[in-house]
Amino acid sequence: MIKSCATIALVPQINYGPWIFWKDLEKGMAKAAELGFDAIELFTPASTTVEIEFLHELLTKYQLELAAVGTGAGKVIHGLTLTDPDPEIRKKAISFISDMISFGAKFGAPAIIGSMQGNVLPGNVRDQTLSWLAEGLEILGEKAHELDTFLIYEPLNRYETNLLNTMKDGVAFLEKLGTKHVKLLADLFHMNIEEADISKSILEANNHIGHIHFADSNRKPIGLGHTEMISVAKAIKDIQYSGFISAEAFPEPSPEEAAIQTIQSFRKFFS
Repeated sequence: MIKSCATIALVPQINYGPWIFWKDLEKGMAKAAELGFDAIELFTPASTTVEIEFLHELLTKYQLELAAVGTGAGKVIHGLTLTDPDPEIRKKAISFISDMISFGAKFGAPAIIGSMQGNVLPGNVRDQTLSWLAEGLEILGEKAHELDTFLIYEPLNRYETNLLNTMKDGVAFLEKLGTKHVKLLADLFHMNIEEADISKSILEANNHIGHIHFADSNRKPIGLGHTEMISVAKAIKDIQYSGFISAEAFPEPSPEEAAIQTIQSFRKFFS
C-alpha cells in the first residue's frame, strides 16, 4: 500500500526550504495526523536532536510512522560530503550519515543521502570523485543492512550536483556496487528538470525505487505547478510501489495550506 508522508524540518540554521512543517515537532505531527497523513519524514541537525523515547511516544500518540530521515544537515551545518577531496572530511561524513542510519533504523526508517553526496569540485577528476561516492555508499549500505533497513540515494538536478542527475544514471551506478542495500529516491521536482519522460524513468527504475518525493515542477505542493501527474501516478502504481509518497515541497501558501493541498493530491492520485 502506498502511504502519504509530511515533512518536518527541525534545523534552526534553516528558515526556508522544501519542507511542509517547521520548528515544532509535535505541532507538525498533530496537524499531519489531523489531516490524515500516514507518516512523517524528519530533517534534523543530528541523530541526537530528538530523543528516541520521546519520538516513539509521539508516533504512538498520533498514530504515525517515521518514513525516512534526511542527512542534509551534515552539509548545511558541518560542510560534510562523501566526495570531499579531504579523506578526513569524507570519514566524518560517513560517520554523520551512519549515526543517522542508526537513528532511523530504531523506527524502521531509512536515511536519505541528498546534498551530502557532494560534487566533482574544480581541479578534481570525475572518476576519482565517483569512486569516493561508491566507497561511502558501500560502507553505509552495509551499515543499513546490519540494522535491518536500507539506504536511500537521491539523484539531484544539475544545479545542485554534477554527479548523477537522472534515475537511469542512478540505477547504473547502484548496480555496480557490491552492496545491494541502497535504493533510489525518485524526487518529482528534480525529475521535472532532468528526465525527458518522468513516467518512463520510473518504470525503468522499477524496484530500485525506495522512496518518492512528492513536489510539483516549481517545488510547491502537487497541483500548484505543471507536472502531469496522471501518467506519473500510473507509472508509480504500475511498478507496484508500496513505500511512502513524501511531500518535500515548499510550505506555500502556508504550511497548513501546503499540507492540505498535498493530502488532497495524494488522495486524488493514489487512493
